[in-house]
Amino acid sequence: MKLRGPAGAVAGLAMALSLAACGSGDTSPGTTGGTTGGGAGAAGGKVGIDHPRADSDFWNSYIKYVPEKAKELGVDLLPATNSQNDVQKLVANTNALVGQGAKAIVMAPQDTGAIVSTLEQLANKKIPVVSVDTRPDKGPVYMVVRADNRAYGQKACEFLGDKLGGKGEVVQLMGSLSSVNGRDRAEAFRDCMKTKYAGITVYEAPTEWDGGKAAAMLQTLLQQHPGIKGIYMHAGGVHLAPTLQVLKAKNLLVPPTDAKHIFVVSNDGIPQEFAAIRAGQIDATVSQPADLYAKYALYYAKAAVDGKTFTPGPTDHDSTIIQLPNGLEDQLPAPLVTKDNVDDKALWGNQIK
Repeated sequence: MKLRGPAGAVAGLAMALSLAACGSGDTSPGTTGGTTGGGAGAAGGKVGIDHPRADSDFWNSYIKYVPEKAKELGVDLLPATNSQNDVQKLVANTNALVGQGAKAIVMAPQDTGAIVSTLEQLANKKIPVVSVDTRPDKGPVYMVVRADNRAYGQKACEFLGDKLGGKGEVVQLMGSLSSVNGRDRAEAFRDCMKTKYAGITVYEAPTEWDGGKAAAMLQTLLQQHPGIKGIYMHAGGVHLAPTLQVLKAKNLLVPPTDAKHIFVVSNDGIPQEFAAIRAGQIDATVSQPADLYAKYALYYAKAAVDGKTFTPGPTDHDSTIIQLPNGLEDQLPAPLVTKDNVDDKALWGNQIK
């Protein structure tokens, strides 16, 4: 694999996690034997939640699920805040939620390195944190709820590599590399291409999760390298619409049966991606479980204020809890969706209205 940059493109709560031995017999939606019941000091309380942004179809879907899942789980949820992809707003919103009496915080920091001091301050106040979709680089967390983002990049690589027969040129529209998600997806895609498809050249475009940047970079790369036959989008929620616009403007938005077709694989699993797969405009996406993110983020936040702890191992909801240096992570399943299974009613993208 030959790697190229976008030339010419637009420039734990560690102290609270005892990792207790299993065997409580807890039948709530936690681990099968990896949960211990609340201790004598468990008192419950309000949960504060900050949404990371409202400019992404994926995150807007997640936001719609939150009140539904809170009611389902009996979570005493404070009015949500939105940090609008700004870590300073996230810090201010977190402080406001604590001031309103939050006993646990659910957040999704988009800059996973800049939230460390806030996590440490919350730990000092004995306020556990559940991080959704993103894993803070450092700082104690009670639980991270996300999918295996390296698997996203691996699946995208193998899909495009096979479609191109191991030869050709592809674009990787990356998210922000200040986010562990962007790094995981980018590194896994790059490593897979280098190892399994050495005949494919990868052009990388760091979009910072910005649709405008994605459109400009993709347009430039297609002009410079007209032989591009594959695109990997890190986030359909922000990359899908601009990618389709660019391909349409260049008369490249054609069915897979057309020789001009560019194979596109994405991440998110939003209804708009499913519609594009059915229309033959894109070819695949990895379904990032917005519904399960909301459900288990709130489940673990409630468990935290109830004094429960968890241990690494398989869960009863088809995921695996792993040990992190700064807490635990529940890695939820994220299936690849193609024309063969896009109508599966079990996929959240086919359920949300």
